[in-house]
Amino acid sequence: MTVWTLPESIADVLPAEAARVEGLRRRLLDEYRLHGYELVIPPMLEYVESLLTGTGRDMDLQTFKLVDQLSGRTMGIRADITPQVARIDAHLLNRAGVTRMCYAGSVLHTLPEGLSATREPMQVGAELYGHAGLEADLEIQELVLRSLAIVGTKSARLDLSHAAIFAALADRSGLNEADRAEFFTFLQGKDVPALKARTSALGAALQASWLAMPTLYGDHTVLAAARRALPDDPRIASALDDLSAMQRHAADVQLLFDLADLRGYHYHSGLMFAVYVEGVPNAIVRGGRYDLVGRAFGRARPATGFTLDLREAVRLQSDSAACVGILAPYTTEGDAPLAALVAALRASGEIVVRALPGHDARAWEPCCNRQIVLSNGQWSVQPLQHEHNK
Repeated sequence: MTVWTLPESIADVLPAEAARVEGLRRRLLDEYRLHGYELVIPPMLEYVESLLTGTGRDMDLQTFKLVDQLSGRTMGIRADITPQVARIDAHLLNRAGVTRMCYAGSVLHTLPEGLSATREPMQVGAELYGHAGLEADLEIQELVLRSLAIVGTKSARLDLSHAAIFAALADRSGLNEADRAEFFTFLQGKDVPALKARTSALGAALQASWLAMPTLYGDHTVLAAARRALPDDPRIASALDDLSAMQRHAADVQLLFDLADLRGYHYHSGLMFAVYVEGVPNAIVRGGRYDLVGRAFGRARPATGFTLDLREAVRLQSDSAACVGILAPYTTEGDAPLAALVAALRASGEIVVRALPGHDARAWEPCCNRQIVLSNGQWSVQPLQHEHNK
């Protein structure tokens, strides 16, 4: 007997969850449209040169690759939609002013990103191009908070970091690309002993700054501690000013700072953030500023945005499938008043399911809570009555 199985960390989305995913996708995209974000639909696969430009080694390792039989070139299945939208902004739209775009679609990862994560996340997101000021970052943060309200989160936590702090410290320390990758690993793992050994030759002041980085985690007091512990560098001071401004505009969410959290650092250039909620082990939102990606595409455009994981977000919603449909009787004569009522109900947004002959009414319980019945010569909608509870 054949047993049909799917690859590890790949799963079907069944009707109840699919309905929640699709409903949430529509509400989020409608919200983004109200803020002026235009919908784009990039392809599932591209040549790797454009798909991975400016994204760093992490995205390269997460990307499935294959050979295009038409051209013989290597193609990749997208692991993130954001670089594709950056390419669209740089080379297809090619607008001079501010451009806002949104998107929704599946991506594929070679490995799951976290505990219980799927290798086929469904992303929905928004990106803003053409404005380098903090106003763009604040607009994106506002849209993230609106998204969380639509999802229905009750205990969201926004973690903030800034790529410029690490970059400034690395420059002052004279680190090459290999050194930066090593220091990045130490900070991500908060490996203080390894960091202490590796920075011993940099001098007492720089070593103290590097060793302070893993400890700079917590509430707003972290920013004052960072100003004391880190070098007097204009890029670091500007980064801390940006983080302070974001804090003042985030009254509706718990806010924490983690200056050693560098996930996404390889293509982020400024503010970075992640949103965590109770009951979901992985971040449901990630984003930040990524000006360097546009530069990699040959058109230096300021850029900031975020991506929300739809499949993680629906975990926060009720598992019960709402029974909201209306069961319509099957007729062979083509009853005109019945047909007119069904058409009117569907036009108003109601789900109407036509019963097929020979099936027990109990089969419609998962999707219908009402029925169309004929009473005194008139068709009307009434609560669904099943044979077993009449």
